[in-house]
Parts: sequence; C-alpha cells; structure tokens
Amino acid sequence: RYRPFRLPFLTMQKSALSISVCAFLGVLLLAQPCSSAPRPLINAHAHNDYEHPRPLLDALDHGFCSVEADIHLVEGQLLVAHDRGNVSKERTLQALYLDPLLDRVKKNQGTVYPQGPEFTLLIDIKSNAEETYAVLREVLKKYSEMLTVFRPDKTETHAVTIILSGNRPKATVAGEALRHVSIDGRLADLAGTDSRHLIPLISDNWANHFQWRGVGPLPEDEKTKLKRMVEQAHQSGRRIRFWAAPDTLAVWGEFQAAGVDLLNTDSLAGLQRFLRQRTGRAQPQR
Repeated sequence: RYRPFRLPFLTMQKSALSISVCAFLGVLLLAQPCSSAPRPLINAHAHNDYEHPRPLLDALDHGFCSVEADIHLVEGQLLVAHDRGNVSKERTLQALYLDPLLDRVKKNQGTVYPQGPEFTLLIDIKSNAEETYAVLREVLKKYSEMLTVFRPDKTETHAVTIILSGNRPKATVAGEALRHVSIDGRLADLAGTDSRHLIPLISDNWANHFQWRGVGPLPEDEKTKLKRMVEQAHQSGRRIRFWAAPDTLAVWGEFQAAGVDLLNTDSLAGLQRFLRQRTGRAQPQR
C-alpha cells in the first residue's frame, strides 16, 4: 500500500507544536479562577458562627466576610462557646479561628479570599472584660502580620479586622497607642465623641428600637428611622449592624435597602442565596 513520504523534521515540528499548544492551554486553565471558589459577600455576617458544624470554614465556604465568636477565659485559655458550661479545651479561639485565618492569608498572599476584601472577626467577650483582654492581647501578637492596626487617629487595614463586643474593655483599649482590636459600639455612641478608629462598627438590638418583626410592610416611620440611623453611622465613617432581628428575607431586604452594612444571620446558605440573587442591586460598601 502506498505510504506518503514525510520528512523527519516536519514530524518533529508538528510534535513540538502540539506540545507548545498543550502547554499554552494548560497555562490558561491555571490562570482561570476556580469556579467553586465563593464570591466574597461583604455584607454577610455569621452570627454565633461557632455553632455551625465547621466553625469559620462553613462561613468561608459561603463567602461570608464577617463572623462572630463568643469567648470565655478559662484557666488562662480563650475558649469558644456561647455559655460557660459548654466550653471544651480543644475549642480555643486560636484553633477555630486565628490559626485557619492565618493559614488562608498566607496561602492567598495577604487576604482571606484571593484578592478579596478585609475580613471581620467579631469577638464577643463573655467573661471578665479586663482579664480576658489581657490574655487576648498577648495571643494576638502571634498573628499581628494579618491584623488591622488601630491608632488613636489612624487605621491601617489588613486582612483581618478584630472588633470586640460583649463585655468590652473600652477604656483600656482607648488608652493604647497601638493595638490590634477595636470596639463594637452601640447606637448611643453615634452621639458621642469617640473616634471611628476606636469604634468602627455600631451594633444594637433591633427589638430595643423597632416594633416591626418582619410581618407585613415595614412602617414608614420605622423605615425613616432606620434610614436615619444608617446615614448617621455612615457619616461618622462607621458600619452598622443589628442583632435580634427576624432572620428572614423580608428583613434582609429592608436592611439592604436602607444600607445596613452587615446582615446578621444564622442561615449561611439562605443569606448567600439572597445576596447572590441581588447582585445587580447596589450593596453598601465604603
């Protein structure tokens, strides 16, 4: 049977070309972002995050950019739990939050999400404020490379921003010239003189200020009141959050429409779905 004659160097050129094309395509594939990586949701806050099956990790898998961890000082250790009676020695703040966050920041070259925004770790102190903070301050020194730095008149934002809530050692923190924590304020603080570098976030109990519980439309007077609170917080350079509000689509919708910065939830998948569906609408960010 007739066989066409091929010059050896042409065969070699074709092989080299095939290898080059494959290599080029491989580089393109590697350069593409992973389709399974969640889009960071700057308005998503995981309330009582430690109660999920995989603390922190479940929130990260859903794209949350803010989580809340309650801590108790027990025999010199910072243990994560809502109630003192539920602590366990292996569930430390370091093991559940600080170590995995530092690991991600190193892998992502300086951010929690690849090229993502800052990440907020809200630490709710349940034990004595001063004693707990004294231990926490020393613990945080090990993680300083990823932490936002606060000064009386300046904030240097880094990968992880820590805000103290619950039993807050406000006077002690305010007296430090350089620190890795800030204070979670209350609505009353909007009328005060404290710097946004000390209080960058305003959080308060929704039920203490509003009658609406998510059934029917939000009354116009309360809608105006909410909008005014949000505007006042933003004018002072602060974010705002409410807890103890119904964890429903109706409430999330009103919060987002008013410009509330952090939407408090126990439903990670539900809030992720809500925010993704409303991607085309403006989400408050500063």
